[in-house]
Amino acid sequence: MCGILGTIDLPLDEPTLDLIRHRGPDDHGIVEVTVGGHRVTLGHRRLAIVDLSEAGHQPMQTTCGRYSLVFNGEVYNHQELRRQLPDVPFRGHSDTETILNAMACQGTDAVARFNGIFALAFVDSVRGTLVLARDPFGVKPLYYWQGAGTFVFSSELKPMLRLVRATLDPASLAELLRLRYLPAPDTLFQGMKKVRPGHLVEIDLASGDLSTSEEPYAAVAPEYSHCEYGEALEEYGRLFESAVRRQLMSDVEVGVLLSGGVDSALVASIAQRHCHGRLKAFTVGFTDRDQADETEDARDTADRLGLEHRVTRIGFDDFLGSVRKCVSIVEEPLATTSLIPMHYLAELAASEVKVVLTGQGADEPLGGYGRYQGELYQRFLPSPLLRLAGPLASLVGVKNDRIVRGLSSLGERFDSERFLSVYSVFSDAEIRGLIGCHDRRSLARLRYFYDLLDCRRRRHSVESMMSIDLRMNLADDLLLYTDKVTMHHSLECRVPILDLELVRFVESLPAKYRVQLGRGKVIHKDYARSMLPESIVRRKKKGFQSPTTAWFRNGNGLREILLDKSSRFSCFFDLAEVEKVLRKHAGGHNRERHLFLLLAICCWMEEMFT
Repeated sequence: MCGILGTIDLPLDEPTLDLIRHRGPDDHGIVEVTVGGHRVTLGHRRLAIVDLSEAGHQPMQTTCGRYSLVFNGEVYNHQELRRQLPDVPFRGHSDTETILNAMACQGTDAVARFNGIFALAFVDSVRGTLVLARDPFGVKPLYYWQGAGTFVFSSELKPMLRLVRATLDPASLAELLRLRYLPAPDTLFQGMKKVRPGHLVEIDLASGDLSTSEEPYAAVAPEYSHCEYGEALEEYGRLFESAVRRQLMSDVEVGVLLSGGVDSALVASIAQRHCHGRLKAFTVGFTDRDQADETEDARDTADRLGLEHRVTRIGFDDFLGSVRKCVSIVEEPLATTSLIPMHYLAELAASEVKVVLTGQGADEPLGGYGRYQGELYQRFLPSPLLRLAGPLASLVGVKNDRIVRGLSSLGERFDSERFLSVYSVFSDAEIRGLIGCHDRRSLARLRYFYDLLDCRRRRHSVESMMSIDLRMNLADDLLLYTDKVTMHHSLECRVPILDLELVRFVESLPAKYRVQLGRGKVIHKDYARSMLPESIVRRKKKGFQSPTTAWFRNGNGLREILLDKSSRFSCFFDLAEVEKVLRKHAGGHNRERHLFLLLAICCWMEEMFT
């Protein structure tokens, strides 16, 4: 894992590159190449994981000098790719050198064969192109900005903000309030974009205006499998174990982030079987006793698997005191409270290892969330009842936000509108009240992937929802904060469940192998039963949460922050409308995500515009 930064016809110096030093404290480099009359500058900060020698130094160029690369991430099948390049004289054993030469020999077609997590920039000085690429599921972020004859790209936003001026985009703010995160290509800054997961962005260096084009490279429409369940279960187990073994590729020690759930336990179990010595496992908990705390469950898992277990705990004061710092680290406000405990968890893990495996990524392709159950029920209930579900929930006073959203969505006839209703944090009326404008982007962003993934031809709408979640919600929410937070601590975080071969197989399976009425992650849990004690597999799902529902109800500090009339936040938000959200939560309506999103936006405005 590393940090990449580059410019076209803009100066780039070491102090600017050092803004992402945390992503790669082990080494750094800057090179300039002239292409088509443009000066292309590539910068890199290295976290040395594979091939710790000078042979892994970046920016990296081919011996002929035609091709240049900066790369962040890991490509786990690079040894297999090397065998397809028998005439290349390799100097070291890094995956960077492999992918540089693969792209030199095979062009951008090679990217579709990279099984890993990555963001990269590749220059072909003869063809006159700069290509940016982001991995299929968006584990690694990649931003870019284009001005009049200039261009900047980076793993993070802060170096870009030093190089170019940026202003807040109100349309993106409305979109954020609707979705809780900003899907690529959008950011809160006017003109700054994110590369979409599984996409290439090509910049034409032969043209004076640096024209850009974007296209998907990943084969996203699944080829359906017709295998029997027993055969599918066996193949799932084989691919899952291969994924974990593949992602143990490292020249430094590897640990695991351990919750109390089945996903991280399964990853840890397989990793421990293939590691020399005891695997170190890291867990975060809470000083207040709350159902969100998983430390005892994680301790039990660690004891059963023979792991070395480390625990850190946080309370409300730690939580509230860390919001501003964590929002600054993530650089994008999110409604996801778990980014705060992730900060403390990453800090703990980074004190002992440089690489960790995580159990993230199972819920989206395998149907682990409650919204997938709603989508299954939607198919069987009569239309009049579906249309009445939302109004009835309001009439009887249902206060759980997730239930209300789920029931309200059932009345939407079209998939994309129904999905958006499920995903929404604030309604359009609430957004209009808070900031005075409509959300006009969210549905278009959702429809982009709906069409790209050919969802109209899917066998069941729940498959469409899972596939979209995998490339939108997961990529630019959970994976975004995981990357930013762990890399802030110079910690590489790997996601074996998002192994390319494994996910392709999962998406080829019938929906019933993944999710059924009353059951989620069907094939995943059946495989887990062959690897783990039944007590672990049957544990109630808690998710990686924080006990903020109660904390926010009793926390006066939150009111002081959100209702401060002298804040920059108050210039954009109607504080009377914000106070309504606070009162609803205090009255028993769960507005945890709404409040955390507002808090994150408030902190973000103070941090990013100072």
